[in-house]
Amino acid sequence: MANTYDTYKDSGVAWIGEIPSGWEVVRIKNIYSERTELSENGTERLLSVSEYYGIAPTSEKIDVGEFITRADSLVGYKKCYINDFVSNIMLAWKGSFGTTKFDGIVSPAYCVYKPVDTISPSYYHYLFRTDLYKSRFKSYSKGIIDSRLRLYSPFFYLVDAILPPKLEQQSIATFLDQKCNEIDSLIALQDEMIGELQAYKQSVITEVVTKGLDPNAKMKDSGVEWIGEIPEGWSTKRLKFLCRITTGDKDTQDSEKEGVYKFYVRSPIIEHSNSWTFEGEGILMAGDGAGAGRVFHHAFGKYAVHQRVYRMANFKEVNTYFLFYYLSSLFCKIMDMGSAQSTVPSVRMPMLTNFVVCMPAFNEQQLIVDYLKNRTSQIDSLISLKQQKIAELKDYKKSIIYEYVTGKKKV
Repeated sequence: MANTYDTYKDSGVAWIGEIPSGWEVVRIKNIYSERTELSENGTERLLSVSEYYGIAPTSEKIDVGEFITRADSLVGYKKCYINDFVSNIMLAWKGSFGTTKFDGIVSPAYCVYKPVDTISPSYYHYLFRTDLYKSRFKSYSKGIIDSRLRLYSPFFYLVDAILPPKLEQQSIATFLDQKCNEIDSLIALQDEMIGELQAYKQSVITEVVTKGLDPNAKMKDSGVEWIGEIPEGWSTKRLKFLCRITTGDKDTQDSEKEGVYKFYVRSPIIEHSNSWTFEGEGILMAGDGAGAGRVFHHAFGKYAVHQRVYRMANFKEVNTYFLFYYLSSLFCKIMDMGSAQSTVPSVRMPMLTNFVVCMPAFNEQQLIVDYLKNRTSQIDSLISLKQQKIAELKDYKKSIIYEYVTGKKKV
């Protein structure tokens, strides 16, 4: 193997395996000690802890769909300093920990560990966040089920830690900082291109469902400001005249991992349930929350629906696929305009029933659907390639981190 150490030895720990001859293995208790200093005034910078990014100021938190609740007072929160290792003991089994690059305070429910001077904390940030160590921390956590696992300090201390010489730790961390930054930049570029493709896809849909396929068609005023002009032969109708609108009757707690039926909630994710609410075709829209007004699903067969999801069914005078494209492209835009002042966006029934839909002749609706299926499929293929590239880059990033922090490769 190229770029490896000259000789290796048995680490003496089965799950670690071989390590370079000049490296050692020690218990974590030998390189970290718990810090219990508390904030006296609660004015320090509040930090968040995440399985996705480690430690970051709450105000700069990467949006991963997490909810952070703020206490009335931060007095009594735990202090941490640059290079401390911070662990959310309730989510450590998922990898919610890391080395902080900031001074600040964290929840009193977290554990803060101070490193000894003879190690490089940056190296251990990379080492402990590998799958190898995440699985080990999970095995040392206490609890009956995953959601109740807790990694308490006495058990954290019992885990064996790989210990290269400090200069090698620093070299590895510096190398990985550079490589990971390069990979993250490539991932960010792919994400940006995906965003552009998704925006383009929406613009294509919007243009076709409001202007048609004939660029030379005579136009007329639709009478609706946000629609503008529509082809002369088209009409407009309110949504309540095209379908029946109801809501589901299930709650989040009705989700069953091994459920027989699909359970549509307020997100693109499809849960499962052992009972069904509806049978037949339905267009489903999130009624509130972060996805309010988004049309995530076009459902068929038997399925369950969350109580805060609107279901459109019993369609008349409209091609359901045309309506799906129309609503998924346009309703969210109108929703965003109106919900800017609202702290909790939500779709009110009158807003939905009175929503204006452009109505081409039925045969033209089918032509539009055929065109959009083909065009959006092409765009989706490009998006899929970008997503695949991101997955490959993330796997590559994980592999190089693992290879270098465990001594499989040498910097």
